Amino acid sequence: MYRILLVEDDIDLSKEIALALEKWGFKVELIDDFEIVLDEFVDKKPDVVLLDVNLPLYNGFYWCEKIRAISNVPLIFLSSRDSDMDLIMGINNGADDYITKPFSIDILVTKINGIIRRVYNYSDSNSILYCEDLMFDVGKGIIKHKYKDKSIELTKNEIKILTLLLKNKNRVVSRESLMMTLWDNDEFVTDNALTVNMNRLRSKVKELGFDDFIKTKKGIGYIIQC
Repeated sequence: MYRILLVEDDIDLSKEIALALEKWGFKVELIDDFEIVLDEFVDKKPDVVLLDVNLPLYNGFYWCEKIRAISNVPLIFLSSRDSDMDLIMGINNGADDYITKPFSIDILVTKINGIIRRVYNYSDSNSILYCEDLMFDVGKGIIKHKYKDKSIELTKNEIKILTLLLKNKNRVVSRESLMMTLWDNDEFVTDNALTVNMNRLRSKVKELGFDDFIKTKKGIGYIIQC
């Protein structure tokens, strides 16, 4: 589950955004003390930062510079300031994107998911993930039993599903989170398409001798326990 730090001084808006993002499977951390934004960032270790520009004491551009001095974490500005100069300042200060208010939650989720795919999926491309005796080579896109020679190749979508589930092992991953992971620039993945990909992945894992490897939490999502 990806963790998002939301720095927004409008309490009602921050709660609305947090609730919407949590429905998509994100873990959202809110800040209520705007003197210690950098300390909260270091403490909470988010995967993505959503940062308002108009904040008490110091504005978002100031905190963006402070964060950029110690981290390259993806950062998106959310602001009612919509001039070209504000956008230029945001990007020049190190933001990955700048979204003007009011905005659609669907657009925000799409941008967050795109950044996550770009930043984290690429960095994971050479990793090997384990769950008990199952070994998953992300870069090669194959799964195998540690003590057997047989290996099985996965499709692009199966790789994305298994990567997300194994990186969140022992935690339930929502269907919405998986659908967003599969979503590319050309076509939104339907609920039925996710089911088809999940069934194919389960069949391949079962070929290696792992029965009931991916468990369904009815009405919630899926979990791998190991």
